[in-house]
Amino acid sequence: MIRVDRVALRGLKGRGHHGVFPKEREEGQTFIVDLVLGLDTRPAAESDDLTRTVHYGIVAEEVVAVVEGEPVNLIETLAERIARTCLKTDAVQEVEVTVHKPDAPITVPFDDVTVTITRSRV
Repeated sequence: MIRVDRVALRGLKGRGHHGVFPKEREEGQTFIVDLVLGLDTRPAAESDDLTRTVHYGIVAEEVVAVVEGEPVNLIETLAERIARTCLKTDAVQEVEVTVHKPDAPITVPFDDVTVTITRSRV
């Protein structure tokens, strides 16, 4: 079993218009994304070179752009788009994506709704 190092970004926020109800599409809401990027950090650590690892600032901007971009019905679809975006970065071998929808249209008290997926190049 190959083990990878992890770089995590937690609490990325963007306003999106995702959901199946017209009000969600019209008004939008805040979505929060947590990422755990799996990669080998040894080349970067040995060389102290940013180009040999993941530039998490750029990944963060790209992920928020997905959240704020084209609306989808399901947060499962949104999570998949985010995972694909993260895997475009050469150093990233796998990614765990959690999408939070804390303002989901649920009629009972709740704290959060999340979908978590894991994707890899393999």
